[in-house]
Amino acid sequence: ETEPLTSKKDVSDCNKGEDCKENGLLVRNPKSALRLVEDGNKVHPSQGEKGEAAQISNGYSGVQSSVPRNGMGEVEDAQCTAPAATTTTTTTTSTTCGAEGQQQLMELEDRETWSKKIDFLLSVIGYAVDLGNVWRFPYICYQNGGGAFLIPYTIMAIFGGIPLFYMELALGQYHRNGCISIWRKICPIFKGIGFAICIIDLYVASYYNTIMAWAFYYLVSSFTAELPWTSCANAWNTGNCTNYFSKDNVSWSPHSISPAEEFYTRQVLQVHRSNGLDDLGGISWQLTLCLLLIFTIVYFSIWKGVKTSGKVVWVTATFPYIILFILLVRGATLPGAWRGVLYYLKPDWQKLLATEVWVDAAAQIFFSLGPGFGVLLAYASYNKFHNNCYQDALVTSTVNCVTSFVSGFVIFTVLGYMAEMRNEDVSEVAKDTGPSLLFITYAEAIANMPASTFFAIIFFLMLLTLGLDSTFAGLEGVITGVLDEFPHVWSKRRELFVLGLIIVCFLGSLATLTFGGAYVVKLFEEYATGPAVLTVVFLEAVAVAWFYGITQFCNDVKEMLGFTPGWYWRVCWVAISPIFLLFVTCSFLSNPPELRLFEYDYPYWTTVVGYCIGTSSVICIPVYMVYRLIITPGTLKERIVKSITPETATEIPFGDIRMNAV
Repeated sequence: ETEPLTSKKDVSDCNKGEDCKENGLLVRNPKSALRLVEDGNKVHPSQGEKGEAAQISNGYSGVQSSVPRNGMGEVEDAQCTAPAATTTTTTTTSTTCGAEGQQQLMELEDRETWSKKIDFLLSVIGYAVDLGNVWRFPYICYQNGGGAFLIPYTIMAIFGGIPLFYMELALGQYHRNGCISIWRKICPIFKGIGFAICIIDLYVASYYNTIMAWAFYYLVSSFTAELPWTSCANAWNTGNCTNYFSKDNVSWSPHSISPAEEFYTRQVLQVHRSNGLDDLGGISWQLTLCLLLIFTIVYFSIWKGVKTSGKVVWVTATFPYIILFILLVRGATLPGAWRGVLYYLKPDWQKLLATEVWVDAAAQIFFSLGPGFGVLLAYASYNKFHNNCYQDALVTSTVNCVTSFVSGFVIFTVLGYMAEMRNEDVSEVAKDTGPSLLFITYAEAIANMPASTFFAIIFFLMLLTLGLDSTFAGLEGVITGVLDEFPHVWSKRRELFVLGLIIVCFLGSLATLTFGGAYVVKLFEEYATGPAVLTVVFLEAVAVAWFYGITQFCNDVKEMLGFTPGWYWRVCWVAISPIFLLFVTCSFLSNPPELRLFEYDYPYWTTVVGYCIGTSSVICIPVYMVYRLIITPGTLKERIVKSITPETATEIPFGDIRMNAV
């Protein structure tokens, strides 16, 4: 049933005006077959619109239709015209071109592609380089041995992160589908992975954009001659507020709180008005307005597809690098900057013997590159078929890792300056982690620089742009997945679907906008996405390498790029990358993090809630497997075989037309 495209087998001869049999299938006379047109730029129907015609009653795929060509490589007159059909395509047909086939042909549309190659590269870089590169990598680096940490980080990138990154780009580009419908062409029983990815993306959108709302609040507050977090004379300050940057000699005591910390906790978050996760308090209307504006920007950036978002990322993906360079130069000129750099890079070789260092390195590179969120599949699906995704994977992953490393210098030059001003060790200044590192420590350092208003504005603008293109990407993963799976419902209503998705994400974010919203953000960040996405990508790697087959996958890559991946990539995809993911997942589950934020220790029941939230997405995978086996006819063995066999053909270019590969 599977005929290679390079096969020399001739098409069966048919008498003029008569139907004929080919390989046991009735093929219509060329006068009534679907029209074939030499149009390499036309894209075959996506997702559910194709493939049904290739299915016949015995459950096997129909044979690939052959297209006679003349000596000039042109398609001969072996066509049948569908009435009033303006969209043209190559297809595999079964017995007739009846009304059903005509209706299908009427629904076919060209798949959108990137306007320029650089749009795709900037979108992927913008997705991979996010807020975590600025705060998470520097903190994890100095916590795990400074310069010595770069060794496990590089090893995990080479053998774990980059192969998975490359694999997703290749899958998306070859099969040209989102995270749900692509599994019909790989291993249908794993289709639940696509639904799990969409749920995970919704969870991320529910808290990630709230962090941007905090940054937006800071940005608006920065348009003043004196930044509001520089003094202790504000309504939100307490008696413990100590401004050690004042001209008076001020002693720093264990109970002292900087004005920047009080602005963050008491004015922006207002966590003092919440007693914890069991009493979140009311909703902050200021943050609600900030988040509403952010989602408005997101909507009008992605509502039309990648052709519009591909233009927006020219700003959101490049602007952070300009600001990082400015801040790096400014930080290097501050007194005490060398202390921070020394603390950042000074190697502690003993740390390499600790298992948790390797776990942190693996987790950091994985979450930094970001496979498993459906984004790389979606973005690559809009590429041209022969785009060099291998080169793209190497370039974008390298840019991402270098950005993380350079961000460490931007942060630690300022931390060294803070330590110099406080007359403390850098380790005391660098105790803040996560968003607090940006919104307290770094904000305070900026406030006490010359031209503080200017640096505050560009810094928080940088945070916004870092977050925006990551949000574009995450939502595009959901949008492409759903539109490709249900084209008959949403293909003509993308703007409406995106609006509904934005509203759902906004409503889902309301819990993070409460006075105790920061506690919710922390819970979601640690439990709702971490172990869930690790599990998803582990199963994805297993499904591709072991069920779809590493040989088949490498042949797919060769069809696109003209060369077969070498043994290094094969070994990584088959063994090393799955082991890498299993290692990180088991380490996390065996030693779950004990959460603490500000002075609040998370109670035990929150850990249970966190695991329940994470499980709510992964549960889609076994549920769909059971559902698939139930609805598939035949004995148990036949059901399993059919469920792991690709059911939908994938088109590949063949000359100037697109052919179905069965």
